[in-house]
Amino acid sequence: MGVEDPGRAASGVPARVDLELVDDRVGEPAEARAERDRVRSLVDLAEGHGEVPLLDDAGIATLLRRARRIALIGASSRPFRPSHGVMATLMRAGYEVVPVSPRETEVLGQRCYPDLAAATAAGGPFDIVDVFRNAASCPPHAREAVEAGAGCLWLQLGIVSWEAARIAHEAGMPVVMDRCTAIEIGRIGRR
Repeated sequence: MGVEDPGRAASGVPARVDLELVDDRVGEPAEARAERDRVRSLVDLAEGHGEVPLLDDAGIATLLRRARRIALIGASSRPFRPSHGVMATLMRAGYEVVPVSPRETEVLGQRCYPDLAAATAAGGPFDIVDVFRNAASCPPHAREAVEAGAGCLWLQLGIVSWEAARIAHEAGMPVVMDRCTAIEIGRIGRR
């Protein structure tokens, strides 16, 4: 696929750039490649070119109205962290929220579990597994959610992992990506 730039043709610079060649730069730093891949995943999601189907607004509304128990992976006791604020919002909305993080022992007065298996063993399955981790960390959490018999894999705002989505989808689990549970509750309403 090429991109035309008529102004450059007059300057002696090639008028057509092959985007596939630009994407396959030799020696590209790993951080730049990771960022490019992250942006590509977000664009694919926004344009509806994803590898698996995702819940739409109606599906999300139904899920949030029926859900009772949410595991929040990547929970933090630090008030400035997004997971902390979202957990507080979910609790105010009436959900039972169980924090999951190997770095914490308690978040917002709730016992924190080191992993989803321990949280499930302590209180039973979850309707939603809400993940606050970077995209590269999401596939193992998707496998955990499948093994725990969770009802839905939810990747928070800015997080897109088609691999994690595929893992959940192939196990029959609905998937939400790049959306915030707290924002959706405010937008759609819980009940």
